[in-house]
Amino acid sequence: MPSSVARESLRHPVPRRESLAPGVWGVVATPFQGSTLDVDLDSLAELVEHYESIGATGLTVLGVFGEAAALTAEERRQVLETVVECTGLPLVVGVTALATRPAIEEIRAAQDIAGERLAAVMVQANSAKPETVIAHLDAIHRATKAKFVLQDYPLASGVSIPTKALISVVASCDYVIAVKAEAPPTSVAIAELSAAVGVSIFGGLGGQGLLDELMAGAAGAMTGFSYPEALIACVRAWQEDGYDAAQRELLPFLPLINFEQQAKVALSIRKECLRERGLIKDSGVRAPAAGFPEDLRTSMGTHLREAAAALEGAKTPVRSF
Repeated sequence: MPSSVARESLRHPVPRRESLAPGVWGVVATPFQGSTLDVDLDSLAELVEHYESIGATGLTVLGVFGEAAALTAEERRQVLETVVECTGLPLVVGVTALATRPAIEEIRAAQDIAGERLAAVMVQANSAKPETVIAHLDAIHRATKAKFVLQDYPLASGVSIPTKALISVVASCDYVIAVKAEAPPTSVAIAELSAAVGVSIFGGLGGQGLLDELMAGAAGAMTGFSYPEALIACVRAWQEDGYDAAQRELLPFLPLINFEQQAKVALSIRKECLRERGLIKDSGVRAPAAGFPEDLRTSMGTHLREAAAALEGAKTPVRSF
């Protein structure tokens, strides 16, 4: 477990340079509806309002879990406009393009809608070579003046970049204010990054490695999970009291976290869990994502009941005698 000094740095971070606020940045799903899978803006508004009501630090919109790559430019605009209207939380907006010019276009569109609410844009590492990533980010920054969350997520980008190369990129680009580390083993990468750069490092992957990531120096989580309350409680407990308290908060939800993170169907499982919670009306996903496997319905019900009971228990004050 890190020292009290390390925990204090999470409560009151004093980075060597500007850094994204620690905590839980909820990655927002994009709800669809009906057989045509049109964007359901009403469900989106309810989901965003829920995140704000439970104390999320901020929101990440149009990320991989938000199925941004499956949205048209007009749909991305509608999603972002709805989020801006429904919450006062700071926003990180995902960029789907790996090439420089399309990324610039996406960022300018986001800036037009979000304005000062835009804390950063999330850009994926587009090469294993640090000099290529630096040139890419420099060109985008010159054109947009945006601040960046640099995402290392090879499953989505198809790019595997060494941690030392990531460190080199962050050191060279003072407009990068956070790194989202999603290349397993994440805790190893986060330990190296947090020791070498002066910006917030966030874990993802549904919170599956959250406790180890916090011990490695993560500033929190930037991810989706159908019970984000658990991630928020875990990170707050870590900041205030350390590992034992954080473990107590997260432990009852770990079966559901693992269940949601199943390869190839993670997206559809999580959206179905959100639907079962009443946070969205429909759990449809767009191709190429796979739909929810009905064979998992019983398992999902078990895990959701356990999570609901844990959340209810956390809300019930302990009686003293």
